[in-house]
Amino acid sequence: MTSLTNEQVNFFNHNGFLSPIDLLLPEELKRCQEGLLRFEDWLGAPVNHAKDFNFRSMNHCCLPWIADLAHDPRILDPIEALIGPDIMIYTSTFFIKDPGSPAITAWHQDSTYYGLTPPEEVTVWIALTNASEEAGCLEALTFNGRPSQMRHAVHVVEHSVNRAAQSITDNLKVDGTLMPLEAGQFSMHHGLCLHRSAPNRSSERRVGLGMNFISPSLRGKLPEKPCAMLVRGEDRFGNFEHLPRPQVELDAASLVVHKRAIERYARNYREEESRHSQEFA
Repeated sequence: MTSLTNEQVNFFNHNGFLSPIDLLLPEELKRCQEGLLRFEDWLGAPVNHAKDFNFRSMNHCCLPWIADLAHDPRILDPIEALIGPDIMIYTSTFFIKDPGSPAITAWHQDSTYYGLTPPEEVTVWIALTNASEEAGCLEALTFNGRPSQMRHAVHVVEHSVNRAAQSITDNLKVDGTLMPLEAGQFSMHHGLCLHRSAPNRSSERRVGLGMNFISPSLRGKLPEKPCAMLVRGEDRFGNFEHLPRPQVELDAASLVVHKRAIERYARNYREEESRHSQEFA
């Protein structure tokens, strides 16, 4: 069992991020990379260039190797130290930057448009290739023990890795911490942690897999229940529709689940974009 020390928990709670943490052995990393290649062969294109952009996300619903990562004790033990023993995965997303790509993420907070309350979410960002400073690793700003929601605008960032192309519009005192990762390591950040990433100036493809973990005690803001997959413990609240763990890669049953999860998430996300704009007008 590889949990966090008290010092690491205190650091995360004060700053909103923690990095790096070792995860995958070389043979495990190779299996994940091979899984991505199989997936892209099925798509007929790299994930970040595929015609159906929906397959960039929620692939823990249809790819068992990603679901295995979401259930891995080496990830869940640190998550449990932060949010407790009952854990669900809410989203998973590939963050890929081609060599020399101008793709970036502007300063933003992951929880802004999730439509969950309270916004107590932890993102695990797994490097499936080296995510060096040159390759455009994550950079985070401490929230000094006082996480708060910032004002965002959507569709304002050119070459954004994020589909919403969102950016914080409040003035920021920028003194971030770079979080480079070697392939097989991961970082963690709070849903209200401010973070961004620069272009990939390296000659190698930068592949990251983000997974967002929550407690079942969270609630959606819409009448329609959000979807999530229970990965540890139990759900004593009933605030989410449970998604089954995929058993066969990209079979008909798992693709139906993926489609339902994407559609439910997208409706909620659009509603939150509108609500946020009104709230911070």
